[in-house]
Amino acid sequence: MLTDTLRKMMLVSIGAVSLTRDKAEQLVKELSEKGQVNQAEARSFVREIMEKGDRERVAIQKAVSGEVRKIREEIGFASKRDLAEISARLRRIEEHLNIPYVEAEPAAENVPASDTTQENQA
Repeated sequence: MLTDTLRKMMLVSIGAVSLTRDKAEQLVKELSEKGQVNQAEARSFVREIMEKGDRERVAIQKAVSGEVRKIREEIGFASKRDLAEISARLRRIEEHLNIPYVEAEPAAENVPASDTTQENQA
């Protein structure tokens, strides 16, 4: 009863990526009450919508993660893993040179750039 074209149009109009199960079930219930779909089609349609939404959500997460990774590499930011490796290497060097390990102070947060100039440090 529910044609592929109608199904595709509904998926597009609903915005399957952001659709919650409750909204999908509500829409299908309305269609069922109007006699546009039977119960079996309704359940199948909700399942299809949720599966499509999940697949698209995963695809978007992968795409965003990939873009963030590319930008980080282009800018030259070090990852947490990179920093941990550098820190471990530095500790080994300090141990080798018998330099006592001193815990670094946390970096200052939200300090305006003008507060870090040489003029203000004098």
